[in-house]
This record gives sequence, C-alpha cells and structure tokens, in this order.
Amino acid sequence: MTSVLYDAPGPKAKARNWIYSGVFVVLLGLALWWALSLMGEKNQLDADKWTPFVTDGQIWSTFLIPGLLETLKAGVIAMVIAIPLGALMGIGRLSDHAWVRVPVGTVVEFFRAIPVLMLMIFASAFFVQFTPLSSDVRPLYAVITGLVLYNAAVIAEIVRAGVLSLPNGQTDAAKAIGMRKGQTMVHVLIPQAVTAMLPALVSQLVVILKDTALGGSILGLGELLSMNRQISANYSNTIATLVVIALIYIAVNFALTSFASWLEGRLRKSTKSTGAVVGVADVGDMATGRAM
Repeated sequence: MTSVLYDAPGPKAKARNWIYSGVFVVLLGLALWWALSLMGEKNQLDADKWTPFVTDGQIWSTFLIPGLLETLKAGVIAMVIAIPLGALMGIGRLSDHAWVRVPVGTVVEFFRAIPVLMLMIFASAFFVQFTPLSSDVRPLYAVITGLVLYNAAVIAEIVRAGVLSLPNGQTDAAKAIGMRKGQTMVHVLIPQAVTAMLPALVSQLVVILKDTALGGSILGLGELLSMNRQISANYSNTIATLVVIALIYIAVNFALTSFASWLEGRLRKSTKSTGAVVGVADVGDMATGRAM
C-alpha cells in the first residue's frame, strides 16, 4: 500500500525489516532474561513476595483499591474541569477580537511553560497560606489545581489545532449561508474537529491520570503509586508491588483508550469527518504558527 507519506517496502526493505525485528526480539529477550536473573539473585522472584496479592485480600482492600479510587477521583475531577475550560480557551485563541485572543493566548502559553509538578507545589503553598483547608484534603485540591491549570492549557492547543486542521471551505460555506462566527464554530467547526482531535485529547487524559502520581510522591496524596511505600513496609516486596501497580495503571489506561477508540469510530460513522487527525506534533506546530 502506497500513500503520500508512506511507500510500500520492496523485497530488500522487507528482508531488512524482518532482520531488524528479529534482532530487536532477541535483544529484548536477553534484557528480560538479565533482569529476571538479577531479581532471582536478590530473591525478588520468591513466592512469598508475590502470593500476598492473591492470598491476602487486605492488600487490596486497605491499600491498592483505596489508592486507585483516589487516583481516579483526582484524575476524573481534573478532566471534568480541564476539558471544558481548555475548550473555551482554545476557542478564545481563535477569536477575531484581539482583546480576547491575546490575553487567552498569554494564559495558555504561561501555564503550558510551567511543569505540572511546580503548579501543584504552588497550589499547595497557596492553600496553606490563604485558605482554611485541612491537611487531609489539601493535597487532593493542590493536585487537581495543578492538573487543571496545565492540562487545560494543553487541551486549548489541541482544540485550536483541531479547528485549524479543517479545510477553509468549511468556514467559507458557513459564511455564505449567513452564519455568524459563533454559529460557525458551534455548529460546523467544533463537531467536525472533535474526531480530528480525539486521539490527542485521549493521550492528554492518560497523562492526567498518570500525573496524579506526582501528588503522591511530593504532596502526600494517597493515590495508587504512593501505596507502594506502605505495602513494601508491611510485606517487604517492593519490586512485586511496583509490578502490580504498573499493571493496574496499564489496565486503567487501556480501558480509557479502548473506550476512546470505540467512541471515535462511532463519531466517524455518525458524522462526516474530514479525515484529519491531530497529534501532539500538530499541536506544537499550531502553537508556533507553522501549521496555519
């Protein structure tokens, strides 16, 4: 199959690809064998390190499930706030009015430039100094605030890139039938841009879930990864605990991306899409003006 961006490989290229794949599989197998050998030497593969996750329900009821629920709580609340806020800022950046476009663009670029961990730390310090929040809920509020500020700015660029990826004829046709800018955005551009920006948006939602771990390591939020310390202290199985926690993260994020893939398929069937897809690189190019 040949496209504008990809040429079908010939016989020699196919042979090279098979060789490269074989070498990669061998190297991966050797790396895995080496890692398992080291774990075996340190007694990390002993049954008593792993069986508690099967035989002792207290690990799940006391540590893993509460930690997962805290992760989901922080992540979902941040998503619910960041998505509409980011969409509004993305639309604001497309405004014809400079008094709207410039301030919104400044806010977006400002929060995109600051590491999300720093935003969480600033938020925690702000809540300590200026609010009566107790120490029990302060880490959750600080993590959500940092996630919302950073990811809303990123989502704003995703929305802007999604709209700009549409053909100019969409806007021209809307103007030709007398639609105002707001009507064109709501009824024509945004519905078509949703399918284009959905992959990048889902990637950002996965990032939100994973970044909740920063709050556990720095601010003391009782999220999933932070439970590693308590489980390891009680069962002396750090490696096994990290592996199980990693598998839980993989399962949750796989469920999220699978749902998004299903939703994207439904949207493409129910609406007429332009076929454009916005990626992370597209967002960066749109932000610097190269894709406009």
